[in-house]
Amino acid sequence: MPRTLLIPALLDDWFPLLQYAFSSREWEPVLLQEEQGLADRGMRYFHNELCYPVFLVAGQVLAALESGKYDPALCGVLVGQAGDECRGSCNIRLTRKALDKAGYPEVVLLSLNVRDIDRDTGLPITLTMIRRALAAAVWGDALAIVRNQVRPYEANDGDTEALWQQWIEVLGKNLRQNTGFSRRQILERCREIAKSFRRIMVVRRKVQKVAVVGEIYTKYCHLGNWNLIKYLAKEHCEIGVGGITWYTLYYMDSHRLKGPVYQRRIYRLLARYLDGIQRELRTILAEAGFHTLPPLVEMKRQAKGFAPLNCTVADGWLITAEAAAWANLGYRKILCVQPFGCLPGHVFGKGQYAALQRKLPDARLVSVDYDASTGEGTVQSRVRMLLDEVL
Repeated sequence: MPRTLLIPALLDDWFPLLQYAFSSREWEPVLLQEEQGLADRGMRYFHNELCYPVFLVAGQVLAALESGKYDPALCGVLVGQAGDECRGSCNIRLTRKALDKAGYPEVVLLSLNVRDIDRDTGLPITLTMIRRALAAAVWGDALAIVRNQVRPYEANDGDTEALWQQWIEVLGKNLRQNTGFSRRQILERCREIAKSFRRIMVVRRKVQKVAVVGEIYTKYCHLGNWNLIKYLAKEHCEIGVGGITWYTLYYMDSHRLKGPVYQRRIYRLLARYLDGIQRELRTILAEAGFHTLPPLVEMKRQAKGFAPLNCTVADGWLITAEAAAWANLGYRKILCVQPFGCLPGHVFGKGQYAALQRKLPDARLVSVDYDASTGEGTVQSRVRMLLDEVL
Protein backbone atom coordinates (compact mmCIF):
# COMPACT_ATOMS: atom_id res chain seq x y z
CA MET A 1 0.00 0.00 0.00
CA PRO A 2 1.52 3.38 -1.01
CA ARG A 3 2.25 6.00 1.59
CA THR A 4 0.80 9.51 1.37
CA LEU A 5 2.98 12.16 -0.28
CA LEU A 6 1.88 15.62 0.86
CA ILE A 7 2.57 18.34 -1.72
CA PRO A 8 2.48 21.95 -0.44
CA ALA A 9 0.88 24.52 -2.75
CA LEU A 10 3.11 26.21 -5.33
CA LEU A 11 1.89 26.03 -8.94
CA ASP A 12 -1.85 26.62 -8.87
CA ASP A 13 -2.50 26.04 -12.58
CA TRP A 14 -0.05 23.15 -12.96
CA PHE A 15 -0.04 21.05 -9.77
CA PRO A 16 -3.49 19.52 -10.46
CA LEU A 17 -1.73 17.77 -13.38
CA LEU A 18 1.89 17.70 -12.19
CA GLN A 19 0.94 15.82 -9.02
CA TYR A 20 0.58 12.61 -11.08
CA ALA A 21 4.24 12.78 -12.04
CA PHE A 22 5.06 11.88 -8.44
CA SER A 23 2.68 8.93 -8.20
CA SER A 24 4.32 5.53 -7.75
CA ARG A 25 3.91 2.20 -6.00
CA GLU A 26 5.46 3.78 -2.94
CA TRP A 27 3.77 7.19 -2.92
CA GLU A 28 0.24 8.51 -3.49
CA PRO A 29 0.35 12.31 -3.99
CA VAL A 30 -2.06 14.65 -2.19
CA LEU A 31 -2.21 18.38 -2.91
CA LEU A 32 -2.55 20.30 0.35
CA GLN A 33 -5.59 22.57 0.58
CA GLU A 34 -5.15 24.09 4.04
CA GLU A 35 -5.21 27.90 3.95
CA GLN A 36 -6.09 29.37 7.35
CA GLY A 37 -3.45 30.76 9.73
CA LEU A 38 -0.52 29.27 7.82
CA ALA A 39 1.98 32.08 8.28
CA ASP A 40 1.32 32.37 12.02
CA ARG A 41 1.66 28.61 12.43
CA GLY A 42 4.95 28.55 10.50
CA MET A 43 6.40 31.53 12.36
CA ARG A 44 6.22 29.62 15.64
CA TYR A 45 9.25 27.64 14.53
CA PHE A 46 11.40 30.25 12.73
CA HIS A 47 12.73 33.73 13.32
CA ASN A 48 10.94 36.44 11.38
CA GLU A 49 13.88 37.31 9.14
CA LEU A 50 13.19 34.39 6.80
CA CYS A 51 11.16 34.91 3.65
CA TYR A 52 7.39 34.66 3.65
CA PRO A 53 7.09 31.41 1.59
CA VAL A 54 9.11 29.50 4.23
CA PHE A 55 6.43 30.29 6.82
CA LEU A 56 3.60 29.39 4.44
CA VAL A 57 5.06 26.07 3.31
CA ALA A 58 5.86 24.90 6.84
CA GLY A 59 2.53 26.21 8.11
CA GLN A 60 0.56 24.34 5.45
CA VAL A 61 2.36 21.07 6.14
CA LEU A 62 1.83 21.41 9.89
CA ALA A 63 -1.83 22.33 9.43
CA ALA A 64 -2.36 19.18 7.34
CA LEU A 65 -0.68 16.95 9.93
CA GLU A 66 -2.57 18.57 12.79
CA SER A 67 -5.88 18.01 10.98
CA GLY A 68 -5.80 14.30 11.82
CA LYS A 69 -6.50 13.30 8.21
CA TYR A 70 -3.08 11.73 7.77
CA ASP A 71 -1.01 9.22 9.72
CA PRO A 72 2.39 10.90 10.28
CA ALA A 73 4.10 7.50 10.26
CA LEU A 74 2.82 6.91 6.72
CA CYS A 75 3.41 10.40 5.37
CA GLY A 76 6.07 12.09 3.32
CA VAL A 77 6.36 15.74 2.29
CA LEU A 78 7.66 16.78 -1.13
CA VAL A 79 9.87 19.87 -1.01
CA GLY A 80 10.94 21.38 -4.32
CA GLN A 81 14.46 22.83 -4.32
CA ALA A 82 16.08 24.70 -7.19
CA GLY A 83 19.47 24.32 -5.54
CA ASP A 84 20.29 27.99 -5.84
CA GLU A 85 20.49 30.81 -3.30
CA CYS A 86 18.35 31.23 -0.18
CA ARG A 87 15.43 28.83 0.39
CA GLY A 88 16.16 27.12 -2.95
CA SER A 89 18.84 25.17 -1.09
CA CYS A 90 17.80 25.21 2.56
CA ASN A 91 14.02 24.89 2.61
CA ILE A 92 14.02 21.16 3.29
CA ARG A 93 16.27 21.57 6.32
CA LEU A 94 14.12 24.42 7.62
CA THR A 95 10.98 22.30 7.20
CA ARG A 96 12.70 19.38 8.95
CA LYS A 97 13.47 21.63 11.88
CA ALA A 98 9.84 22.74 12.14
CA LEU A 99 8.49 19.17 11.92
CA ASP A 100 10.85 17.92 14.62
CA LYS A 101 9.95 20.76 16.97
CA ALA A 102 6.25 20.23 16.32
CA GLY A 103 6.51 16.55 17.25
CA TYR A 104 6.53 14.92 13.81
CA PRO A 105 10.05 13.44 13.51
CA GLU A 106 8.66 10.35 11.77
CA VAL A 107 7.40 12.31 8.74
CA VAL A 108 9.69 11.71 5.76
CA LEU A 109 10.93 14.70 3.76
CA LEU A 110 11.65 14.18 0.06
CA SER A 111 13.73 16.71 -1.86
CA LEU A 112 12.72 17.29 -5.47
CA ASN A 113 15.82 18.69 -7.14
CA VAL A 114 18.19 18.06 -10.02
CA ARG A 115 21.28 19.53 -8.40
CA ASP A 116 22.35 16.55 -6.25
CA ILE A 117 21.73 18.42 -3.01
CA ASP A 118 20.32 16.62 0.03
CA ARG A 119 21.07 13.30 -1.66
CA ASP A 120 19.92 11.27 1.32
CA THR A 121 16.39 12.68 0.95
CA GLY A 122 16.22 13.02 -2.83
CA LEU A 123 13.12 11.76 -4.59
CA PRO A 124 14.28 9.30 -7.29
CA ILE A 125 13.65 10.84 -10.72
CA THR A 126 12.56 8.20 -13.24
CA LEU A 127 11.87 8.32 -16.96
CA THR A 128 8.15 7.89 -16.28
CA MET A 129 8.22 10.86 -13.93
CA ILE A 130 9.96 13.02 -16.54
CA ARG A 131 7.49 12.06 -19.27
CA ARG A 132 4.48 12.75 -17.05
CA ALA A 133 5.95 16.04 -15.84
CA LEU A 134 6.69 17.22 -19.39
CA ALA A 135 3.16 16.46 -20.58
CA ALA A 136 1.63 18.08 -17.48
CA ALA A 137 3.76 21.22 -17.86
CA VAL A 138 2.90 21.72 -21.55
CA TRP A 139 -0.79 20.99 -21.04
CA GLY A 140 -0.84 23.24 -17.98
CA ASP A 141 0.70 26.07 -20.01
CA ALA A 142 -1.86 25.66 -22.79
CA LEU A 143 -4.77 25.65 -20.34
CA ALA A 144 -3.50 28.66 -18.36
CA ILE A 145 -2.84 30.74 -21.48
CA VAL A 146 -6.19 30.15 -23.17
CA ARG A 147 -8.18 30.48 -19.93
CA ASN A 148 -6.62 33.86 -19.12
CA GLN A 149 -7.37 35.17 -22.61
CA VAL A 150 -10.96 33.91 -22.86
CA ARG A 151 -12.26 34.47 -19.30
CA PRO A 152 -12.59 38.30 -19.36
CA TYR A 153 -14.71 38.10 -22.51
CA GLU A 154 -16.98 35.15 -21.72
CA ALA A 155 -20.70 35.80 -22.28
CA ASN A 156 -21.72 33.49 -19.43
CA ASP A 157 -19.81 33.80 -16.18
CA GLY A 158 -18.08 30.56 -15.21
CA ASP A 159 -17.96 28.93 -18.66
CA THR A 160 -14.19 29.26 -18.92
CA GLU A 161 -13.47 27.94 -15.45
CA ALA A 162 -15.84 25.01 -15.97
CA LEU A 163 -14.11 24.01 -19.21
CA TRP A 164 -10.69 24.32 -17.54
CA GLN A 165 -11.87 21.94 -14.82
CA GLN A 166 -13.19 19.46 -17.39
CA TRP A 167 -9.81 19.38 -19.10
CA ILE A 168 -8.00 18.91 -15.78
CA GLU A 169 -10.10 15.78 -15.18
CA VAL A 170 -9.56 14.42 -18.71
CA LEU A 171 -5.80 15.05 -18.72
CA GLY A 172 -5.45 13.82 -15.15
CA LYS A 173 -6.92 10.51 -16.29
CA ASN A 174 -4.35 10.34 -19.11
CA LEU A 175 -1.54 10.96 -16.63
CA ARG A 176 -2.82 8.36 -14.18
CA GLN A 177 -3.09 5.78 -16.96
CA ASN A 178 0.32 6.64 -18.48
CA THR A 179 -1.16 7.36 -21.91
CA GLY A 180 -0.77 10.15 -24.48
CA PHE A 181 2.83 11.12 -23.71
CA SER A 182 4.37 11.09 -27.18
CA ARG A 183 5.31 14.46 -28.60
CA ARG A 184 2.58 14.19 -31.24
CA GLN A 185 -0.05 13.24 -28.66
CA ILE A 186 0.93 16.02 -26.27
CA LEU A 187 0.62 18.64 -29.00
CA GLU A 188 -2.59 17.17 -30.40
CA ARG A 189 -4.13 17.59 -26.96
CA CYS A 190 -3.00 21.24 -27.00
CA ARG A 191 -4.75 21.69 -30.35
CA GLU A 192 -7.95 20.21 -28.92
CA ILE A 193 -7.68 22.48 -25.87
CA ALA A 194 -7.33 25.61 -28.01
CA LYS A 195 -10.28 24.67 -30.21
CA SER A 196 -12.53 23.90 -27.25
CA PHE A 197 -11.87 27.27 -25.60
CA ARG A 198 -12.49 29.04 -28.90
CA ARG A 199 -16.01 27.60 -28.87
CA ILE A 200 -16.89 29.45 -25.65
CA MET A 201 -19.37 32.23 -26.38
CA VAL A 202 -17.69 35.59 -25.87
CA VAL A 203 -18.59 39.27 -25.94
CA ARG A 204 -15.87 41.57 -27.16
CA ARG A 205 -15.52 44.24 -24.51
CA LYS A 206 -12.80 46.66 -23.48
CA VAL A 207 -10.71 45.18 -20.67
CA GLN A 208 -7.45 46.01 -18.97
CA LYS A 209 -4.44 43.88 -19.79
CA VAL A 210 -2.34 43.22 -16.68
CA ALA A 211 0.81 41.10 -16.54
CA VAL A 212 2.19 39.47 -13.38
CA VAL A 213 5.93 38.86 -13.07
CA GLY A 214 8.20 38.13 -10.13
CA GLU A 215 9.38 35.45 -7.72
CA ILE A 216 8.10 31.96 -8.49
CA TYR A 217 6.03 31.36 -5.32
CA THR A 218 4.31 34.74 -5.30
CA LYS A 219 3.73 34.63 -9.06
CA TYR A 220 2.20 31.17 -9.28
CA CYS A 221 0.71 30.41 -5.83
CA HIS A 222 -2.49 32.00 -4.51
CA LEU A 223 -1.19 31.66 -0.96
CA GLY A 224 1.88 33.67 -1.80
CA ASN A 225 0.01 36.43 -3.65
CA TRP A 226 -3.22 36.46 -1.62
CA ASN A 227 -5.42 35.31 -4.49
CA LEU A 228 -4.14 38.02 -6.81
CA ILE A 229 -5.18 36.19 -9.99
CA LYS A 230 -8.76 35.72 -8.74
CA TYR A 231 -8.87 39.39 -7.77
CA LEU A 232 -7.74 40.48 -11.22
CA ALA A 233 -10.19 38.06 -12.86
CA LYS A 234 -13.07 39.58 -10.86
CA GLU A 235 -11.96 42.95 -12.19
CA HIS A 236 -12.34 41.47 -15.70
CA CYS A 237 -8.66 41.88 -16.50
CA GLU A 238 -6.94 39.92 -19.22
CA ILE A 239 -4.06 38.45 -17.24
CA GLY A 240 -0.61 37.63 -18.58
CA VAL A 241 1.43 35.12 -16.55
CA GLY A 242 4.42 33.28 -17.99
CA GLY A 243 4.00 29.52 -18.39
CA ILE A 244 5.99 27.03 -16.36
CA THR A 245 7.84 25.80 -19.46
CA TRP A 246 9.34 29.28 -19.79
CA TYR A 247 10.52 29.13 -16.20
CA THR A 248 11.90 25.61 -16.72
CA LEU A 249 13.86 26.70 -19.79
CA TYR A 250 15.15 29.73 -17.89
CA TYR A 251 16.34 27.42 -15.11
CA MET A 252 18.12 25.17 -17.61
CA ASP A 253 19.67 28.18 -19.33
CA SER A 254 20.87 29.76 -16.10
CA HIS A 255 22.32 26.47 -14.80
CA ARG A 256 23.81 25.10 -18.01
CA LEU A 257 27.30 26.10 -16.89
CA LYS A 258 26.90 24.78 -13.35
CA GLY A 259 27.41 21.29 -11.98
CA PRO A 260 29.28 18.30 -13.43
CA VAL A 261 29.71 17.80 -17.18
CA TYR A 262 27.07 15.07 -17.50
CA GLN A 263 24.49 17.30 -15.79
CA ARG A 264 25.20 20.20 -18.15
CA ARG A 265 24.79 17.91 -21.13
CA ILE A 266 21.43 16.72 -19.81
CA TYR A 267 20.32 20.34 -19.38
CA ARG A 268 21.22 21.12 -22.99
CA LEU A 269 19.45 18.03 -24.36
CA LEU A 270 16.28 18.56 -22.32
CA ALA A 271 16.25 22.29 -23.10
CA ARG A 272 16.51 21.61 -26.83
CA TYR A 273 13.65 19.10 -26.67
CA LEU A 274 11.39 21.29 -24.50
CA ASP A 275 12.13 24.37 -26.63
CA GLY A 276 10.99 22.47 -29.72
CA ILE A 277 7.72 21.43 -28.11
CA GLN A 278 7.14 24.93 -26.76
CA ARG A 279 7.61 26.45 -30.22
CA GLU A 280 5.04 24.04 -31.65
CA LEU A 281 2.69 24.88 -28.78
CA ARG A 282 3.03 28.58 -29.61
CA THR A 283 2.20 27.89 -33.26
CA ILE A 284 -0.90 25.89 -32.29
CA LEU A 285 -2.14 28.63 -29.98
CA ALA A 286 -1.39 31.38 -32.51
CA GLU A 287 -3.37 29.55 -35.19
CA ALA A 288 -6.33 29.50 -32.78
CA GLY A 289 -6.02 33.25 -32.16
CA PHE A 290 -4.14 33.24 -28.86
CA HIS A 291 -0.85 34.98 -28.06
CA THR A 292 2.07 33.93 -25.89
CA LEU A 293 5.45 35.11 -24.72
CA PRO A 294 8.22 34.62 -27.28
CA PRO A 295 10.36 31.46 -27.03
CA LEU A 296 12.85 31.84 -24.21
CA VAL A 297 15.85 32.21 -26.53
CA GLU A 298 14.16 35.08 -28.35
CA MET A 299 12.86 36.61 -25.12
CA LYS A 300 16.38 36.58 -23.73
CA ARG A 301 17.67 38.23 -26.89
CA GLN A 302 14.98 40.92 -26.67
CA ALA A 303 15.85 41.50 -23.01
CA LYS A 304 19.38 42.60 -23.88
CA GLY A 305 19.74 46.14 -22.64
CA PHE A 306 16.80 45.75 -20.25
CA ALA A 307 18.32 43.23 -17.86
CA PRO A 308 21.81 42.04 -16.89
CA LEU A 309 21.72 38.63 -18.59
CA ASN A 310 24.47 37.27 -16.33
CA CYS A 311 22.10 37.76 -13.39
CA THR A 312 20.92 34.19 -12.78
CA VAL A 313 20.34 34.31 -9.02
CA ALA A 314 16.81 33.17 -8.17
CA ASP A 315 14.46 34.46 -10.91
CA GLY A 316 17.21 36.75 -12.17
CA TRP A 317 16.85 38.21 -15.64
CA LEU A 318 13.63 36.28 -16.30
CA ILE A 319 11.62 38.86 -14.35
CA THR A 320 12.76 41.76 -16.51
CA ALA A 321 12.61 39.73 -19.73
CA GLU A 322 9.00 38.75 -19.04
CA ALA A 323 8.03 42.32 -18.14
CA ALA A 324 9.53 43.69 -21.36
CA ALA A 325 7.93 40.91 -23.43
CA TRP A 326 4.48 41.44 -21.90
CA ALA A 327 4.77 45.19 -22.53
CA ASN A 328 5.53 44.44 -26.20
CA LEU A 329 2.36 42.31 -26.31
CA GLY A 330 0.24 45.22 -25.10
CA TYR A 331 0.15 44.44 -21.38
CA ARG A 332 1.07 47.95 -20.31
CA LYS A 333 0.25 47.43 -16.64
CA ILE A 334 2.67 45.10 -14.89
CA LEU A 335 2.56 43.85 -11.31
CA CYS A 336 5.98 42.84 -9.97
CA VAL A 337 5.43 40.53 -7.00
CA GLN A 338 7.88 39.18 -4.46
CA PRO A 339 7.88 37.91 -0.87
CA PHE A 340 9.30 40.22 1.75
CA GLY A 341 12.42 38.83 3.35
CA CYS A 342 13.68 37.18 0.15
CA LEU A 343 17.13 38.72 -0.16
CA PRO A 344 17.83 37.46 -3.72
CA GLY A 345 14.37 38.66 -4.74
CA HIS A 346 14.93 42.16 -3.39
CA VAL A 347 18.44 42.53 -4.80
CA PHE A 348 18.16 40.74 -8.14
CA GLY A 349 14.44 41.18 -8.71
CA LYS A 350 13.21 44.38 -7.15
CA GLY A 351 16.56 45.98 -7.83
CA GLN A 352 15.78 45.93 -11.56
CA TYR A 353 12.38 47.62 -11.47
CA ALA A 354 13.36 51.29 -11.40
CA ALA A 355 15.76 50.95 -14.34
CA LEU A 356 13.22 48.86 -16.23
CA GLN A 357 10.50 51.46 -15.71
CA ARG A 358 12.74 54.11 -17.26
CA LYS A 359 13.30 51.87 -20.28
CA LEU A 360 9.58 51.12 -20.68
CA PRO A 361 8.02 54.61 -20.52
CA ASP A 362 4.74 53.46 -22.08
CA ALA A 363 4.22 50.82 -19.41
CA ARG A 364 3.61 51.12 -15.69
CA LEU A 365 5.29 48.81 -13.18
CA VAL A 366 4.06 48.49 -9.61
CA SER A 367 6.02 46.48 -7.05
CA VAL A 368 4.07 44.50 -4.46
CA ASP A 369 5.63 42.81 -1.41
CA TYR A 370 3.80 40.04 0.45
CA ASP A 371 4.54 39.35 4.11
CA ALA A 372 2.82 38.22 7.28
CA SER A 373 3.29 41.70 8.76
CA THR A 374 1.74 43.48 5.76
CA GLY A 375 -1.93 44.43 5.88
CA GLU A 376 -4.27 43.26 3.13
CA GLY A 377 -5.36 46.86 2.58
CA THR A 378 -1.79 47.92 1.86
CA VAL A 379 -1.42 45.32 -0.88
CA GLN A 380 -4.83 45.91 -2.41
CA SER A 381 -4.24 49.64 -2.50
CA ARG A 382 -1.08 49.16 -4.56
CA VAL A 383 -2.86 46.83 -6.97
CA ARG A 384 -5.83 49.18 -7.13
CA MET A 385 -3.49 52.09 -7.81
CA LEU A 386 -2.25 50.32 -10.92
CA LEU A 387 -5.71 49.32 -12.14
CA ASP A 388 -7.13 52.82 -11.67
CA GLU A 389 -4.29 54.59 -13.42
CA VAL A 390 -5.09 55.85 -16.91
CA LEU A 391 -2.30 55.18 -19.40
